[in-house]
Amino acid sequence: MIRFSAIGLAALIAAAPLSQAAAQERGPRADRQQQQQQQQDERPQRDERPRVSVGDAVQRASSGRPGRFLGASDRGGTIVVRWEYPGGRIADIMVDGRTGRVVGER
Repeated sequence: MIRFSAIGLAALIAAAPLSQAAAQERGPRADRQQQQQQQQDERPQRDERPRVSVGDAVQRASSGRPGRFLGASDRGGTIVVRWEYPGGRIADIMVDGRTGRVVGER
């Protein structure tokens, strides 16, 4: 019986420093997680940025251009407006989805 008590006491003594080390490790890790969460909260979220509607992008792309509107698609940060010029040439006009500026044509 004494042998089992001695083994149990030795196991408890050996486990105590491990639990203290684990508790100390949790402290800095929790601080790091809290700091990362604060940094993420400070960054502007993708959905929080002002966006230009597809209709506004079409208006800006067609302004001053002869021809007709064929279609538009939102490709993430860029809105692509398909435009047909007189004579049949078709072009894709790229409009920045955040600022509304026409950034290119191909």
